[in-house]
Amino acid sequence: MTKSVILAEKPSVGRDIARVLKCSKKGMGYIEGDKYIVTWALGHLVTLASPEVYDEKYKAWKMEDLPMLPKTLKLEVIKQSGKQYKAVREQMIRKDVNEIIIATDAGREGELVARWIIEKAHINKPLKRLWISSVTDNAILEGFKKLKNGKDYENLFAAAEARSEADWFVGLNVTRALTCKYNAQLSAGRVQTPTLALIVEREEEIKRFIPKDYYTVSGKANGINLQWQKKDGKISTFEEQEAKNIVTKVTGKKGEIVDVHESDKKTYAPGLYDLTELQRDGNRMFGFSPKETLSIMQRLYESHKLLTYPRTDSKFIPRDVVATLPVRLKAISIGQYSRYASEILRGTIKTSKSFVDDSKVTDHHAIIPTEQRVSLSTLSSEELKIYDLVIKRFLSVMLPPFEFVQTTVKVDVNGESFIAKGKVVKAKGWKAVYDRQENFEDSHHDHNEDVKEQMLPKVNKGDSISFSSVDIHKAQTKPPARFNEATLLSAMENPQKYIKLKSEYAKTLGETGGLGTVATRADIIEKLYKTFYIEKKGNDVHPTSKGKQVIELVPEDLKSPILTAKWEKDLDAISKGTLNNKTFIGNMKEYAIKLVDDVKGSKDKFKHDNLTGTKCPTCGKYMLEVSGKNGKMLVCQDRDCGYRENLSKVTNARCPECKKRLELRGHGDGKIYVCPGANCNFREKESQFRKRFDNAGKVDKRDVQKYMKKMKNESENFNDNPFAALLGNMKFDDK
Repeated sequence: MTKSVILAEKPSVGRDIARVLKCSKKGMGYIEGDKYIVTWALGHLVTLASPEVYDEKYKAWKMEDLPMLPKTLKLEVIKQSGKQYKAVREQMIRKDVNEIIIATDAGREGELVARWIIEKAHINKPLKRLWISSVTDNAILEGFKKLKNGKDYENLFAAAEARSEADWFVGLNVTRALTCKYNAQLSAGRVQTPTLALIVEREEEIKRFIPKDYYTVSGKANGINLQWQKKDGKISTFEEQEAKNIVTKVTGKKGEIVDVHESDKKTYAPGLYDLTELQRDGNRMFGFSPKETLSIMQRLYESHKLLTYPRTDSKFIPRDVVATLPVRLKAISIGQYSRYASEILRGTIKTSKSFVDDSKVTDHHAIIPTEQRVSLSTLSSEELKIYDLVIKRFLSVMLPPFEFVQTTVKVDVNGESFIAKGKVVKAKGWKAVYDRQENFEDSHHDHNEDVKEQMLPKVNKGDSISFSSVDIHKAQTKPPARFNEATLLSAMENPQKYIKLKSEYAKTLGETGGLGTVATRADIIEKLYKTFYIEKKGNDVHPTSKGKQVIELVPEDLKSPILTAKWEKDLDAISKGTLNNKTFIGNMKEYAIKLVDDVKGSKDKFKHDNLTGTKCPTCGKYMLEVSGKNGKMLVCQDRDCGYRENLSKVTNARCPECKKRLELRGHGDGKIYVCPGANCNFREKESQFRKRFDNAGKVDKRDVQKYMKKMKNESENFNDNPFAALLGNMKFDDK
């Protein structure tokens, strides 16, 4: 009897598919049943070969060997994944296997993971494709009933491979050219460099900004706070004397209410989440990095099976998903969500173009709950926070609008206009889902922000008013805010809103989805931290001296988001079969030659301005002090040496005085925990931490394991947790 090999992207998904398809015989790296053999990758098992595979001379980085332009790029097995690659290949080449079913993530990169493994293993058997948006039992079963022909996805694979090869030709060549030219560990790329350029340009804007004083005039009368308004509608002036003249003109004068305007208004719920907006809200509301939010989403998708596929750029669902909404609502009818889910289910579910639109769904629809019944007690605190965001959005799009009466009161005092605004809620609608008022948009207001709303007493047109007080308020214009990780994601998604571009380029960027993709933006930001091009100060992202200099050194067009927009447009055309991938790669090779020539001909200099007096213990050269995302370290300036050591790292231990995360500084017995808070002086030796735990004696093993699990979930990098090493040495009572 012939069998089919199913190739999943990760072991957890592979095991789920095996269980659903009743495969139970376990082997090394696979699970077998009567009809299917389920195996899995570990993410990528195969990648593009490194330069030295093509020529030994590329082992040494030399400018005279650039550009590197192999005629055809080769594939190689990733060393750490070799064992699993061998297991996958052994199943694929079995004589009783007559077809391969690709069950990797349903997207461009997922297609690349599977096809490269198949290509490297020299498998020439019929291909089928499992294309699903959630990994619940029902979704898997339905997906296997509707398997697609592998040929339908060959163009998608061609686009994925073209993207990867282009990054090899451009990224590796320009990175080696910069590094050789300036003898510093420098890198560049078609997404990371324009993203860094956005951050550097914002810093320059802030530096160039000159604050300007401005003035507003407000008065109190008849229990109302009134704001002076100019004839052009603005509520401030840059002229102090003008503000003083207004105060003189209206003080002690009677005024009259000339207009009371009431209007019924409605606001509708924000759309369903795509990954980028979820990452924005995760950062804005909980301080999660984009990578942390994606990691949490992956667990909710793969392990708990409660939410649909995370790497989506759509905020809409297709019409065929509408029929599944009742069962999804029943699945989340628990706790605080039960009331709203029941309210929706009692009536007819109202759908609209605001969240149901087939034309706006690409590979995957918006992130919504699956049909899996939820048990909130199984989720960590971080998982609960992200799950809560998604469920509230899901519920709110099906609830009525928020309705209110907007009241605007206009007053005339001696020829000057004053205004007040108020709001009376008629129906909370979707806003009832939220415990508090939510700010759903990243908004940047200038000093002419609209008049603030207040509770207004009952007033009528023609009523007389008299100010009990009139005041001038002085303030200063503010520079544009530095990016935080949430606003940086917005800038990557819509860079045309943050830089001046010709209209046709802005249109191209809007059509192609900006810098990077929903699947790669988090990694790009992390890469900028790891290369020490950016650093975090509080929640703000700052460019380092190294980052600023790189932007000066790289060729001009590599800084522009236009390049990646053009790439994405071409890749989209390849995926649709309207552009040949060979043509695209040919253009990329020519571009790589141009970039290398630009770097070779540059007269610019690179200067290390973070040199310390500490010598590298390996090569003796002075070391650089750099700030990473999780602390400070010393790095050898010689790129061939590569020695580095930690100076301090941010831990998960909290300051007992101000609750900030403590830094661990020093070495050996001299290690101390220090609070980085500007107004906090807390310091404590690491040995004191140990004493506290040593004095605690024996503890309950189950309690500690629960605590350890919680800490692991709360930190992407468990090794940063100061309690890990301490608890690891403790003795437990077995119970």
